[in-house]
Order: sequence, then C-alpha cells, then structure tokens
Amino acid sequence: MIVERNAAEVGPMRAWQVQGPGEPEAVLRLVEREVPAPGPGQVRVRVAAAGIGLPDVLMCRGTYPLTPAVPFTPGQELAGTVTAVGPGVEVPIGTRVMGVSDFMNGNGAFAEEALAPATSLLPAPAALDDCAAAGFWIPNVTAWTGLVDRGQLRPGQRLAVLGAAGGSGIAAVQLGKALGATVIAVVGEQSRAEFCRSFGADHVVVARDDAADDGRPLAQALREITDWQGVDMIFDPVGGAQGSTAMGALARHGRHLAVGFASGSWPTVDVQMMAVTNTSLVGVLAAPQSREHTEYVLRGLTDLLDRGAIGDTVRNRWAFDDAPVALARVADRSQLGKCVLDL
Repeated sequence: MIVERNAAEVGPMRAWQVQGPGEPEAVLRLVEREVPAPGPGQVRVRVAAAGIGLPDVLMCRGTYPLTPAVPFTPGQELAGTVTAVGPGVEVPIGTRVMGVSDFMNGNGAFAEEALAPATSLLPAPAALDDCAAAGFWIPNVTAWTGLVDRGQLRPGQRLAVLGAAGGSGIAAVQLGKALGATVIAVVGEQSRAEFCRSFGADHVVVARDDAADDGRPLAQALREITDWQGVDMIFDPVGGAQGSTAMGALARHGRHLAVGFASGSWPTVDVQMMAVTNTSLVGVLAAPQSREHTEYVLRGLTDLLDRGAIGDTVRNRWAFDDAPVALARVADRSQLGKCVLDL
C-alpha cells in the first residue's frame, strides 16, 4: 500500500529528460510526465533543490557507468519533502530530507517529484537551507570516505587536494582543515585560489595537468611547499596526468586517494616507486557500508557543521529551467564549489 498526500494534489509534473547521448544542452528536454509512484522500499520527494555534479554530465553523454536506459531523468542529489512512501517504508509524510535519488532507474532529481530508496535519504540538517542541503551530502560523504574512512588522515599531516575548487574538492579542503591537516589546494586558475583559501586552504598551487603555472613539475611544487618532506595524502578527483604526476610528491607511507577521473582518465601508477617508498594507492567509493555507518557519518558531519568547522559550499544556484546551461557550466569547469538547481 502506498501512503501519500491528498490524491487531488498528484498530477502531471515537469521533469528534464535525456533522450539520447550527447552534451547536456543538446540532449536535455523539459517534458511533462506523470508523477511516479514509489515501489517497495522507496520514497517520493517533492524536490526543493537538486545538486548538480559531473556524473550528471557524464550520464547525458552516456559515459557514466550507472547511466540508465533512455529516456531518463538525471540528478543524483536532492533535498525536499516526502510526499509518498512505498510498502515497507515508515518515513512520515512531510519529512524534510536530503540524499541520493533513484537516478539509476531513470527517476532522478531534475524533476518536480523524484523517487529515492528510503535507505539513501537522511534528515536534512536544520542549519542548511534546501539548496545547501541538496549540495551537501555527496561532496561531504565523498570527502569523509576518502579522508577519514579510507585515508585515516591525522592532525598535523599534509594533505594535497587536486581539483580543489570543485564540489568534492572544496569539501575535502574544509574537512581536511577541520581534521587538523595542513591543506594544499591545487587549482587550475589563479582566480580560484582565494576561493580555496576562504575554506581553509593553507597553500594554493595553480597547475594545469602535470605542471604548475610557473613551469615547475607539480610534484616539485608540492614538495617545495612542504620543505621537501612531501605530502602524506593526496585527494584526487581529477586523475589523468595531474594525478599521475602528483604521486611523485608523496612522503614515505603516503596515500594517494583515487576518488574520480574528472580529466577523463584514471592516473597511471608507478608500482615500483610505490613499493620503494612504501606509499599506497587507495580506492575511494562513497557508497554506504550500512545504515548505521551512514548515520555515523551524518552525525560527524552535522557536529562539524554545528560547530562552524565546515559549511555550505554551494556557490551557484540555477533556476530549474536553466538545467542544460547549468550542466554545461559544470562540464566546462567554469563554476566554483557546488552547483544546484533551485526549484
């Protein structure tokens, strides 16, 4: 039995659909479709805001591993209010939530109403408005999974963050600082340097691919900042040449966190060098281990949020009708911080 709001309020809704592979501005269409009904274990959410990330761009292109069959509605991240629940779900109607949508089955958050697994939703912190909540969970749980769960970052260690001005990058910058690390932000343009400093970065290196803007190899620039000691950890959502070269800056026993491949490819690993230096390549997938662990991470992040140690990283709030343009700006990396659609 599905429990929902007054049936008179349920009707057609607007949603963005990808109708074939290509760039977002070419393949996204605004359509009217029936409001979806939640199945067993699912919740339907009236979307107040939807986070935008590189995976949404890759889904439009058809290159993301979890891209559903066309036509589908993209949008992994959402914040909003529960309007219906499927069998086996006890979340009260009207609960304000944030989390991950049912995007893998084509019911993503770029719609007025979206489905989500009940297990992927969490109470939205009172300290965050809807846009901030929509852009909070995935970047911050990715940073937590990398720095805390997988990397075991300790106070006083040296952390380099590649792609530091992006959504997950800036989350890692502020979380690393909150955990007591010395944080070195690596960005592609000088205009992004102050943005990273405002979130706690102690140092900033401007670098394109494998070289700093002054011509030094990236690894050399990172080592010079650390008085040639090297960095204890690299948070790498970029991959490619930049990720490969940055590994040369790892201190003995350092960890390179393979978070993503925004460059289009994963880094190349020099296994012999890692063996000689006792360094490690560590995979990072921000997938829930259990409901208990998810709630533990949320408590940790909420505590840091309430103490002002971390904050809202959303800097670009786009209107719902501008979704194709917003995704294009994420694709060309012209945005700072996290981007969201404001419904």
